[in-house]
Amino acid sequence: MPLPDTMFCAQQINIPPQLPDILKGFTKAAIRTQPRDLLPWSAAYFSALSEGRCLPVKDRLEMFDSHKTNNGLTPGLLKTLNKQLSPCETCSKKDLQKKWKGLCLPMDQLEDLLLLGSFVSDIDRMKFFALGCSALGGTLLSSLSFACEILTEDEEGGAARIPFDTFVKLYTYLADLDEDMSQDHIDEFLSSMETQVKKQNGMIQVSNFYTSRK
Repeated sequence: MPLPDTMFCAQQINIPPQLPDILKGFTKAAIRTQPRDLLPWSAAYFSALSEGRCLPVKDRLEMFDSHKTNNGLTPGLLKTLNKQLSPCETCSKKDLQKKWKGLCLPMDQLEDLLLLGSFVSDIDRMKFFALGCSALGGTLLSSLSFACEILTEDEEGGAARIPFDTFVKLYTYLADLDEDMSQDHIDEFLSSMETQVKKQNGMIQVSNFYTSRK
C-alpha cells in the first residue's frame, strides 16, 4: 500500500524522551559483547530489558580467541550466562537454552555439555558452569583457573580469589567426571591446600592450587 501523500513537520513527530538513552545503552552493549549474530542477540537484549532481567551483555570487550575452543564460548560469555541464571541454584533446560541462544552460542555445543553432565530437566547451575569452564580450559586446573577469574569479586588483574567451598564443589565435580582420577588423589589434593586457605580467611586463589600441584 502506498504511503499517504502527507507532509510531517518536526512538531508532529513524537520521540519518546527515553529513546536516546536506550539506543546509547544498546550500542555500548553491542560493542562490548560483539555478538556473532546481531538480530537474535538484539531480541534477547530488548526482551530482558523490558522484563527487568539481567542483560545478555559482557562486562567489557575481551580479546579471547574463541576459535581455540571451537564453540564460540568465551570467559566473558560464560560469566554473562552465569549472571543471567543467578541467583537460583537450578534452572530449567528450556530457560538455559533460551539464554544460550540469546548469546548466539552454538546449540550443538550446549547439547554436548548437557549430555556430558547427564542433565535432563532441572540443571544445577554451578555444575553446568563447571562444564563451561572445562570447555574453555581443556585441563582440570586450567578450567579451575577460568572459574576463579570469572567468579572472583577481586578487581581485574588481582588475585582472583573465590570461597574455598565453591572451589571444592567445582573441583570435585570435574574430577569425578575424570575416570582416571581416584578419590584418594582428590582428597589429597584438597587436603594439601587447607593450610594455605586457612591463612587466607577461607579463600583460594589461582596461585594456590598451581603451587600445591604435585
